[in-house]
Amino acid sequence: QLQLVESGGGMVHPGGSLRLSCTASGFRLADYNIGWFRQAPGKEREGVSCISNSDDTHYDESVAGRVIISRDYARNTVNLRMDNLQPEDTGVYYCAAEKELDYGLELCADFDFQSWGRGTQVTVSS
Repeated sequence: QLQLVESGGGMVHPGGSLRLSCTASGFRLADYNIGWFRQAPGKEREGVSCISNSDDTHYDESVAGRVIISRDYARNTVNLRMDNLQPEDTGVYYCAAEKELDYGLELCADFDFQSWGRGTQVTVSS
Protein backbone atom coordinates (compact mmCIF):
# COMPACT_ATOMS: atom_id res chain seq x y z
CA GLN A 1 0.00 0.00 0.00
CA LEU A 2 1.37 3.37 -1.00
CA GLN A 3 1.58 5.92 1.80
CA LEU A 4 0.51 9.48 1.09
CA VAL A 5 0.42 12.33 3.58
CA GLU A 6 -1.30 15.65 2.98
CA SER A 7 -0.28 18.84 4.74
CA GLY A 8 -0.77 22.58 4.51
CA GLY A 9 -4.43 22.88 5.35
CA GLY A 10 -5.76 25.50 7.71
CA MET A 11 -8.23 28.31 8.16
CA VAL A 12 -8.11 31.39 5.97
CA HIS A 13 -10.33 34.36 5.22
CA PRO A 14 -12.06 34.67 1.84
CA GLY A 15 -9.52 35.79 -0.71
CA GLY A 16 -6.69 34.05 1.11
CA SER A 17 -4.25 31.44 -0.16
CA LEU A 18 -2.97 28.06 0.87
CA ARG A 19 -0.46 25.59 -0.49
CA LEU A 20 -1.29 21.97 0.12
CA SER A 21 1.38 19.30 -0.20
CA CYS A 22 1.10 15.59 -0.88
CA THR A 23 4.20 13.70 0.18
CA ALA A 24 4.99 10.06 -0.50
CA SER A 25 7.18 7.64 1.35
CA GLY A 26 8.64 4.48 -0.10
CA PHE A 27 7.88 5.23 -3.75
CA ARG A 28 8.44 7.90 -6.40
CA LEU A 29 5.45 10.17 -6.89
CA ALA A 30 6.84 11.04 -10.31
CA ASP A 31 5.87 7.57 -11.53
CA TYR A 32 2.20 8.13 -10.65
CA ASN A 33 -0.75 10.16 -11.74
CA ILE A 34 -1.76 12.29 -8.75
CA GLY A 35 -5.14 13.72 -7.96
CA TRP A 36 -6.37 16.24 -5.43
CA PHE A 37 -9.95 15.80 -4.28
CA ARG A 38 -12.09 17.49 -1.67
CA GLN A 39 -15.16 16.67 0.33
CA ALA A 40 -17.34 19.31 1.91
CA PRO A 41 -19.66 18.46 4.82
CA GLY A 42 -22.74 16.67 3.54
CA LYS A 43 -21.46 16.51 -0.02
CA GLU A 44 -19.83 13.92 -2.21
CA ARG A 45 -16.11 13.92 -2.84
CA GLU A 46 -15.17 15.85 -5.97
CA GLY A 47 -12.08 16.25 -8.09
CA VAL A 48 -10.11 19.47 -7.81
CA SER A 49 -7.07 18.87 -9.97
CA CYS A 50 -5.02 16.04 -11.41
CA ILE A 51 -1.52 15.78 -12.81
CA SER A 52 -0.33 12.94 -15.00
CA ASN A 53 2.96 11.12 -14.73
CA SER A 54 3.99 13.14 -17.81
CA ASP A 55 2.96 16.40 -16.09
CA ASP A 56 -0.21 17.10 -18.03
CA THR A 57 -2.71 18.86 -15.79
CA HIS A 58 -6.45 19.08 -15.37
CA TYR A 59 -8.48 21.50 -13.26
CA ASP A 60 -12.11 21.38 -12.29
CA GLU A 61 -13.97 24.40 -13.64
CA SER A 62 -14.80 25.49 -10.09
CA VAL A 63 -11.12 26.16 -9.36
CA ALA A 64 -9.68 26.93 -12.82
CA GLY A 65 -7.59 30.09 -12.71
CA ARG A 66 -7.24 29.95 -8.92
CA VAL A 67 -5.35 26.71 -8.45
CA ILE A 68 -2.01 25.37 -9.69
CA ILE A 69 -0.91 21.76 -9.31
CA SER A 70 2.81 21.07 -9.58
CA ARG A 71 5.46 18.51 -8.77
CA ASP A 72 8.51 19.03 -6.59
CA TYR A 73 10.72 16.20 -7.72
CA ALA A 74 13.46 16.88 -5.16
CA ARG A 75 10.99 16.56 -2.27
CA ASN A 76 8.91 13.75 -3.83
CA THR A 77 5.88 15.97 -3.39
CA VAL A 78 2.91 17.23 -5.38
CA ASN A 79 1.72 20.70 -4.38
CA LEU A 80 -1.63 22.37 -4.82
CA ARG A 81 -1.42 26.14 -4.68
CA MET A 82 -4.84 27.70 -4.09
CA ASP A 83 -5.49 31.43 -4.35
CA ASN A 84 -8.57 33.59 -3.85
CA LEU A 85 -10.14 30.94 -1.66
CA GLN A 86 -13.88 31.19 -1.04
CA PRO A 87 -16.17 29.62 1.57
CA GLU A 88 -17.31 27.04 -0.98
CA ASP A 89 -13.72 25.74 -1.10
CA THR A 90 -14.08 24.53 2.48
CA GLY A 91 -13.64 20.81 2.95
CA VAL A 92 -11.22 18.00 3.58
CA TYR A 93 -8.66 17.80 0.81
CA TYR A 94 -7.21 14.44 -0.15
CA CYS A 95 -4.45 13.43 -2.50
CA ALA A 96 -4.49 10.13 -4.35
CA ALA A 97 -2.07 8.19 -6.55
CA GLU A 98 -2.55 5.77 -9.38
CA LYS A 99 -0.14 4.45 -12.03
CA GLU A 100 -2.67 3.89 -14.78
CA LEU A 101 -5.87 5.94 -15.17
CA ASP A 102 -8.55 3.82 -16.80
CA TYR A 103 -10.79 6.84 -17.39
CA GLY A 104 -8.15 9.40 -18.32
CA LEU A 105 -6.75 12.57 -16.82
CA GLU A 106 -9.58 14.80 -18.08
CA LEU A 107 -12.13 12.95 -15.96
CA CYS A 108 -9.95 13.21 -12.85
CA ALA A 109 -12.32 10.77 -11.16
CA ASP A 110 -11.87 9.57 -7.60
CA PHE A 111 -12.90 6.02 -8.57
CA ASP A 112 -9.84 5.87 -10.84
CA PHE A 113 -7.43 6.16 -7.89
CA GLN A 114 -6.53 3.36 -5.49
CA SER A 115 -4.12 4.91 -2.98
CA TRP A 116 -5.27 7.75 -0.74
CA GLY A 117 -3.99 9.96 2.03
CA ARG A 118 -6.00 10.78 5.13
CA GLY A 119 -6.72 14.36 4.16
CA THR A 120 -6.11 17.87 5.41
CA GLN A 121 -8.82 20.30 6.46
CA VAL A 122 -9.27 23.58 4.60
CA THR A 123 -11.67 26.11 6.10
CA VAL A 124 -12.46 29.42 4.44
CA SER A 125 -14.45 31.70 6.67
CA SER A 126 -14.74 35.33 7.58
